[in-house]
Amino acid sequence: MRRMNGRTARLTLWPGVGLVAANMIGAGVFLSAGFMAQEMGPGPILIDWVVGAVLALAGARAYAELARLVPRSGGEYRYLSALLHPALGFLAGWASLLVGFSAPVAVDALAAGAFARTVFPALSPQWTGAAFVVILTAFHAAGLRTSARAQNVLVAVKVLLLAGFVAVGLLYGQRAWPTWTPPSGGAGFPWAPAARSLFFIAFAFSGWNAVVYAAEEFDRPEKTVPQAMLVGCLVVAALYLVVNWIFVANLTPADAAVVFRYDSDQVTLAHAVAARLLGPGLGKVMSLFTVVVFLSAMSAMILVGPRVYAAMARDGFLPRFLAGREGRPPVASILLQGALSLAIVFTHPLRDVLGRVGAILTFFAALTTVGLFRAALVRRDLPRPARVALVAAGIYSGSAAYLIGFDLVAWQGSASWIAAVVAVGLGAYALARRRTAAPGAPAADA
Repeated sequence: MRRMNGRTARLTLWPGVGLVAANMIGAGVFLSAGFMAQEMGPGPILIDWVVGAVLALAGARAYAELARLVPRSGGEYRYLSALLHPALGFLAGWASLLVGFSAPVAVDALAAGAFARTVFPALSPQWTGAAFVVILTAFHAAGLRTSARAQNVLVAVKVLLLAGFVAVGLLYGQRAWPTWTPPSGGAGFPWAPAARSLFFIAFAFSGWNAVVYAAEEFDRPEKTVPQAMLVGCLVVAALYLVVNWIFVANLTPADAAVVFRYDSDQVTLAHAVAARLLGPGLGKVMSLFTVVVFLSAMSAMILVGPRVYAAMARDGFLPRFLAGREGRPPVASILLQGALSLAIVFTHPLRDVLGRVGAILTFFAALTTVGLFRAALVRRDLPRPARVALVAAGIYSGSAAYLIGFDLVAWQGSASWIAAVVAVGLGAYALARRRTAAPGAPAADA
């Protein structure tokens, strides 16, 4: 971060990379291989993670071009409004406001509280999680410099702990190619399990687009935001491959089955590896590490989510007070998101619904990349998108269509749930348009 013209603080490349990494690295990478190992061998598991990395990088490359064409805060809300239609942008922003950020913050808070209890049994997961939400919300409402410092500290601690885990795995773990076989699955490459597992890998990679929500708070956003996305995604992809090698090299499918006790016992594959290599006493250390992972992810979402609501407020689609003041964090939007997260912490019926939320957010991300094709074919007022970005957009949108289709087939109620969310969002958009069209109302500047 630095001062522009002596007064306005701006984010730079490495805080942006940290923001991307903080959003991406969560519990998913420490659980997914355990489920995969029940049907897939070591080679197919690692191949699946390589495919997941390629798809995430394709999405990041497409979004890098979008950030160059539309260097403004708001993410999918801004891009869809500018390139396709304001109604689609509003739907994306509406989804972000209701569940896209608030629900994951709440679930991460509950998970952090649960892992903290493994070290301090007297703690309540709900009240501890609520305290985490309040503390991080206060940091991010205090000012951009305080917000960035809190985020950077959490990212630094997470990186140090993760580097320590990788060092232990590589120095003390097995180096030979593992010979175990999965307990189920036939001969040949496990195509069906690999396809199903891509859905969960995609969610482990989600968060690579975090910086686009706060683009206008970066120094030279048309250059810094694309670089932060691509560098952050590359770093995390490489880290994920190393971590998954440690898992498959040191754990058998029976060992990896600890992930099925995740909800009740708060254990991950990292716990299992640490216990095998250095003894069971390291479990508490891994619990603290997991708390930091969740806190860092919460902090990143508390930072970026309110920027979407502030952008919608500036365009007249939400109450004006949520827009905040120029050069300052959107305090009202931050507090609104914190209040929504606290409400979910104490009711938390959404744990089973998060997959549906993820499907909707994946849909909007894919639809956003399709906007590049419209920019190439129709929008003569914008620079022509690079050909490699169009290829990346095609790869990402095609893979997202498969994942969403898989989710609709796997959970029969998903289609009606998505339709209901879209219907409510369109109704809210119509009301917002009517309000902004009233005499004296601010115009919707999409």
